[in-house]
This record gives sequence, C-alpha cells and structure tokens, in this order.
Amino acid sequence: MSSRFAVIGNPIEHSKSPIIHHAFATQMGIEVDYGRVLSPLDRFVETVQTMRLEGYRGANVTVPFKLEAFNLANQLTERAHDAGAVNTLVFYENGIAGDNTDGIGLVRDIQQNLKIDIKDKRVLLIGAGGAAEGVLHPVLEQQPKLLVITNRTLDKALNMVKKVEDKESLRFVSVNAHAFEDIASHSFDIVINATSSGLSDSELPLPPSIFAQQALAYDMMYGRETPFIRFAKRHGAGLVADGLGMLVEQAAEAFYLWHGVMPKTAPVIASLRS
Repeated sequence: MSSRFAVIGNPIEHSKSPIIHHAFATQMGIEVDYGRVLSPLDRFVETVQTMRLEGYRGANVTVPFKLEAFNLANQLTERAHDAGAVNTLVFYENGIAGDNTDGIGLVRDIQQNLKIDIKDKRVLLIGAGGAAEGVLHPVLEQQPKLLVITNRTLDKALNMVKKVEDKESLRFVSVNAHAFEDIASHSFDIVINATSSGLSDSELPLPPSIFAQQALAYDMMYGRETPFIRFAKRHGAGLVADGLGMLVEQAAEAFYLWHGVMPKTAPVIASLRS
C-alpha cells in the first residue's frame, strides 16, 4: 500500500510538489500517494490533525503556514530552529517533527546544479522576511567571505545579523546589514533575491553596481521573469537563475526525510523546465 503525503497551503492549486514527489517515487521504485491539501487560513492545526487521523505520514508546508507549522511541531531540527519556520512535517504515533529544507535546497542548487561554490564569495541577500531567514544559516555555513543583508526596513536586517552573531559556529563569518542606498559602493559575486517583489512585479531600489564580474543573480521565485531578473540581465550579471532548482532540491531533502533515500534531482529539474 502506498504511503500518503501532501503539501498544505492556501492557495495550493499551483503547487508543483505532487509532480516532483511522484517523479522521485517513480525514480526510486517507491509507491507514494502525494496530493495537495487546501487548509482554511484559520484551521491549519485542525487540518494537520485530520490528516494524521487519515493516515498521512508527513506533509510539506507552504505559505502562509510555515510559522504555524513551527509552533505545532513538538520536535524541531536545528535547521528549523535557525529558520524560525517549518516546511516539512513528519508524523509519528506520539508527535510531529518539524524541519526546514529550504536553505539546503538553495545551497545545493547553487553549488551542485549551477556549479558555483559559495565559499569565499561575497554574497548579497535581499530581504529579511521568512524566505531570507530560511536560507541565511545554510548559506553562512558554506563560509562565504562576506554576507550582506539588505532590506527596505533596515531594522529587520539588523535583527537577522544579531541572531547570527549570537551563534557560536558562525561568529567567524563577516555578516553586515545595509540599507539599499548604502550598498552602491559594493559589488557581490552572488546576489540572492529572497523578497516577494516578483509577485507584484515591483522593482527593487537596487544600485546597478552590485553585480561583480561574472556574478550570479538568483531569484528564489520561479515560473516567471521577475523585475529582479530583468534588472540583473541589464546590469551585467554573468549568470541568472530562478528558484525552480531550489524547489526541487528542498523537495528531495524532504523525500529523504520520509523515505530514507535521496532521489536524483537533475532529471526532474530538466523535465519541469521543458
């Protein structure tokens, strides 16, 4: 009998997670029943409890429920603690474990798929919301030369820096926070857009000088050419990428948590892009 899993969100009909997980399952010879669950905005906990009673073994969690999933889980991984959010749940008989695979998904896409080493690079992280929080620690663990966080509200970026400074394992990495207008004199090897600006097609007030020669411009959003991507192409980024690879890589990590085997991501990414 196949194991039951799903992705929970609101909205949810656009999610590619069922396509990805069924492709992984076929590749690994595992029977999986993976679907989409639309949770009412005010009934996430009830939705999860119902799924557990119906025999689901786990779930992915997408917007806007990652913080609620963090609060619901009674066992959290270090990655989830660092991110302050959960995107993967594992259901046990006596509890719920929560993990966050977003950061490792981003790192693997950049380093394994795009073949760009983060170590000793100058990195700019745009945004200080949940998406940025979710990838900050995994990026820093790759030991970049410098990481700068920039955000419209500087206080949020400064708070992210403070959290990192308090973590012993990351205290030797140089991390700073700057307002948009204060990064004009800097250039970066990797520029990551973790804002939702692409959803509203709004331009970010970025100086065009931020891209070093052959810089990677990475937008965590996928499925459309965002204003950030257009900006990067106009102003000299050497390589431009969207977040589709990150989506597949974070799903692969969740698949591994549930099934104990790591699927190959390259053919799934290629299939989705085609």
